[in-house]
Amino acid sequence: TMGAGARQGQIFLRSLVLLLLLSGTPAPRHAAGQLRYSMPEELEHGAFVANLGEDLGLDVSTLSARRFRIVSRAGARQHLEVNLENGILFVNERIDREEVCEAGGTCLLHLQLLVESPLELYRVEVEVQDINDHAPTFPWQEYVLEVAESAVPGARFPLESAQDPDVGTNSVRTYQLSPNGFFSLEVQTRSDASKFAELVLEHALDREQQRTHRVLLTAFDGGVPERSGIAHILVTVLDANDNVPAFDQPSYRVSLPEDAPAGTLVIQLNATDLDEGSNGEIEYSFSGHAPPRVRDLFRVEPRSGQVLLKGPLDYERASLHELYVQAKDRGPSAVAVHCRVLVHLLDVNDNAPEVTLTSVSTPVVEDAPPGTVIAVISVLDRDSGENGRVSCEVNPDVPFELRSSFRNYYTLVTTEALDREAVPEYNVSITARDMGSPALLTRSMLTVPVSDVNDNAPRFLQPSYSVYVMENNAPGASICSVSALDPDCQQNAYLSYSIADGHIHGMPVGTYVSINSDSGHMYALRSLDYEQIRSFQIQVQAQDAGFPPLSANVTVHVFVLDQNDNAPVIVSPMPRNGSVASELVPRSAGPGYLVGTVSAVDADAGLNSRLSYQLLQATDFTLFSVAPDTGELRTLRSFLEQDATRQRLVVQVRDSGQPALSATVSILLSVVENMPQTLSDFSLPPEASSSSPLTLYLLVSLGSVSLTFLLAILILTAIRCRGERHSWQGGGCSSLHCRCCPGPNASSNGLKTLNLAGQLPMGAAPATCLDVPAGGPPGYCYKVCLSPESAQSDFMFLKPCSPRNNEKDPGHLPAPGKRVQPGQQLQISKQIKQPNTDWLPPSMQRPALKRY
Repeated sequence: TMGAGARQGQIFLRSLVLLLLLSGTPAPRHAAGQLRYSMPEELEHGAFVANLGEDLGLDVSTLSARRFRIVSRAGARQHLEVNLENGILFVNERIDREEVCEAGGTCLLHLQLLVESPLELYRVEVEVQDINDHAPTFPWQEYVLEVAESAVPGARFPLESAQDPDVGTNSVRTYQLSPNGFFSLEVQTRSDASKFAELVLEHALDREQQRTHRVLLTAFDGGVPERSGIAHILVTVLDANDNVPAFDQPSYRVSLPEDAPAGTLVIQLNATDLDEGSNGEIEYSFSGHAPPRVRDLFRVEPRSGQVLLKGPLDYERASLHELYVQAKDRGPSAVAVHCRVLVHLLDVNDNAPEVTLTSVSTPVVEDAPPGTVIAVISVLDRDSGENGRVSCEVNPDVPFELRSSFRNYYTLVTTEALDREAVPEYNVSITARDMGSPALLTRSMLTVPVSDVNDNAPRFLQPSYSVYVMENNAPGASICSVSALDPDCQQNAYLSYSIADGHIHGMPVGTYVSINSDSGHMYALRSLDYEQIRSFQIQVQAQDAGFPPLSANVTVHVFVLDQNDNAPVIVSPMPRNGSVASELVPRSAGPGYLVGTVSAVDADAGLNSRLSYQLLQATDFTLFSVAPDTGELRTLRSFLEQDATRQRLVVQVRDSGQPALSATVSILLSVVENMPQTLSDFSLPPEASSSSPLTLYLLVSLGSVSLTFLLAILILTAIRCRGERHSWQGGGCSSLHCRCCPGPNASSNGLKTLNLAGQLPMGAAPATCLDVPAGGPPGYCYKVCLSPESAQSDFMFLKPCSPRNNEKDPGHLPAPGKRVQPGQQLQISKQIKQPNTDWLPPSMQRPALKRY
């Protein structure tokens, strides 16, 4: 019950102290761009420290999304934490000021706060204030003090000091001695403001009367509530040892570099004792209240008085060490005397800078503007002075630079536009160098990958493609392959191929070729014919899958190669009846006489169209020959009486293709005494037609007949139009095969039009036709058609009307009373007619033709 009550009282007192401290906590303040708060130590988990969201002016609702956090070094304890819901800084774990800050003075926690989007950095200092949570303690609860009975009143005897881990007013404030009749207490203050007590002899001692004296020493601190510690002192009265050792000086100062090795001599102490023998032999040792840290770092040689270095020193942990050494002789009733040794450490540049990547935003897009923040870097050097000043830089061959935001804080930013296709990844070497001598440096490597954007259009491997395809190819066969490259990556480099819209000879290009969208292989969709199409162009497009997509075009020239797939076609001679061409040869023809020329064409090209002629069969091979290049058929010798009058020849025309194709024509030659004037199956050469007088006679006769017939037509037309204008309505057509029907409202002085196609105008009545049966060769008639539609005199050519032709193609003439459509007339007029020789009279009628 007593223990529980004591614990409740302690809890109540601690709570009261916390309330007093919290009530005096100053408001946050900005110091050189940072906030500073104060808090007492020993607060429980979750205790309120500050409202950072409000003090920093941040939107509390965005703290979680912006990753508001405290940045600390790896392995460091996280004493404080931030609540992302309300921005409050609270205690994460109990803070013992004496544990966190081993040295005295102000205890500060330095916090680096980081918030992203945009990236901002804040520095906050939290001062941990001491509370009186420790009572003063003595090294021993009871110790013995030997005092010679010869000691005179006023003699002073230093006592062991009490230790209090608290600082300031909470540390040892004073000492108190229990009432007694021989000793009093005086409290002294050291240079560091610490207190120690000295026992002062008030009255002379008499060992024979009282051998020992017991007093109670109490140490009090200045905290609220006040705490204390006690020690029992047993004073033993010794026989007289008249002289005590004495140091050269009460205090010593010495400087020592922090990198001094173990065993280094710190100082040589010297104390003297005027006594002799064992009373004059001096032993050195640390005072009883020397802290454990000092005993770990230093040692004292008992006989020589040398203070030696025992452990490694660290200037960054403590720059000053205070040693208390005592000297005591070996005689009875020896009295110890004390001296103070102040060891000042000299800083050595023994700590290389530490580089910490606080925040890294990678990868960075290649179109990021200059000044984009890539990382936040903190640099720390535990040395002091010039040894602790740090400069930071990056390697010069990268497009990045460091910008200092706070002391020892840098941001890595871009200095120029990036290009992933040129450099996909950067290895940034960050070098931190201090100002010591020799300087120490630390290098840290940061890999910055560059992410791709679609900034490169596809590029074909060739500026254009030429493809040669043999005609008669199989539909669906591959004809070529196009390929393009895109220096981008991933989907920005995935290419699809397509054919641009267009037409080839009036047909969509998609009916000729297709392309595989993934591989770029092109296929022919139809069999190509060199004789129809010899070349064409295709526009192929390559487009990537980026956003927005980029594309490139290339022209593919397709050339169709000729194949020997067309046999020669003989165009002369053309047989009139049946399959044999006939020709007359005068018996008087001598050697070299040109009978005719065999002409042929081949739709192929090149060697496939190069033709050669040869005589394949002949009644007499000694009589005729064919020129292999021109196809000219000539006599080799003169005709003899025994030669047959009918010579049958077979001429072969062969091309030069592989394999060669050929055609043949059969020619029947009749040997006559006199050459009649008849049309030949051969196209007569110019010299043959010009040398024959029969041709000239025929032309003169035909011209005379035509002129006479024309004059007769004109005279009859004029007479009929002037005398019988009213008789047009009852007129008719007397011709059996030719019809011409003019309208009734024709002009009286206009010449009537002869219509070759038999066209009847709208509403036209039958016209009068004039037959001239005796004006030409037997079996032929001529007609004149007068058109009442025209007020002008229109003359059209005379057309011979052959009964044979009319019987063969009656569809070319309209039925009686039927009107011909306008398009039909145009179509008929545009037809190309082959020369027709069927109108020539038989051989028995040719003399009559010559008379004209």
